[in-house]
Amino acid sequence: MHIAPPGWELLVCDMAGTAFSDDGLVIEAFRAALLDTGLPDGPRLKAALASFDGNRGRSKLDAFRDVLPEEQARSANEAFERRYEEFVARAGIKAFPGVEDLFVRLRAAGVRIALITGFAERTREALVDALGWRETVDLALSPSNAGRGRPFPDMILTAALQLRVTDMHAVAVVGDTRSDLLAGWRSGAGVVAGVTTGAHARATLETAPHTHLLDSLAEIETVMATR
Repeated sequence: MHIAPPGWELLVCDMAGTAFSDDGLVIEAFRAALLDTGLPDGPRLKAALASFDGNRGRSKLDAFRDVLPEEQARSANEAFERRYEEFVARAGIKAFPGVEDLFVRLRAAGVRIALITGFAERTREALVDALGWRETVDLALSPSNAGRGRPFPDMILTAALQLRVTDMHAVAVVGDTRSDLLAGWRSGAGVVAGVTTGAHARATLETAPHTHLLDSLAEIETVMATR
């Protein structure tokens, strides 16, 4: 067991693909939302899915804006949130092994836990409830709570401000996409770690700035204990 030494103040981690298993539900909901808003199944849909998959971790609304006009993008984002919640209710979600215990140990050692996500607030809160983490984490943020989504550092910096962090070098950021790593690096966090449990493979994560690449979020405890 590795407990983070004194000096660490905050762990900021992405949700789907980092803290809990995605199982392809995000891309499935994105596809369903595009179909719901009238995009026919064909080359345009395939191109939109490729665009989304290459830019995972961003605000979902921004992802729809990449491929649709503004009004249609907003409608698609609403459809996405509905579809994703339906899929989660049907399939269920569960934390990756060791993650909940990690949160409990770090908080007992004085480290705050903040979840960040590209999901809208309603979906984010439904996920927190589905995981039973209402009392397990200190804060959960969406792009609308911070200004801009990833790859901008706004959510990380907002978490640090709200949780009264004194030094960004005492913050560790973990995520499963290039956007997560870019946001963490731009925030000035002391540790910026990619995990291979979600959207992007190690080869893709290696192309973004980072301090560590891990096989799971639970491994961040070892990193924090040795720095």
